[in-house]
Amino acid sequence: MPLYVIERNFAEQLEVTKDGAAEIRLINDDLGVAWLFSFLSADKKKTYCLYEAPSPDAIREAAKRLNLPADVIVEVDEIRPDQFV
Repeated sequence: MPLYVIERNFAEQLEVTKDGAAEIRLINDDLGVAWLFSFLSADKKKTYCLYEAPSPDAIREAAKRLNLPADVIVEVDEIRPDQFV
C-alpha cells in the first residue's frame, strides 16, 4: 500500500484525545486508510502524519469527514539507515 506524509496546519493548538483518536480510526478504516504515526510541532499547530492509503483522494475524504485539514499530501518511499549497512 502506498505511503503518504500529510502536513496539517491548525489555527489553534491541537489536543488529541483517546476518543478523538478512536473516531479517526473508525473513519479511516471505512476508507481503507491507516494512520501510522504523527509528529507534532513544538507550538502544537502543525502535524506531519504518516499514512498508508490507497490514494490521496482517500486521505482527503477521511480528512473531510473528520473536519481535519490535509494541506499537503506527498507520496513517499521508506528508506532506513540500516538498509545500507
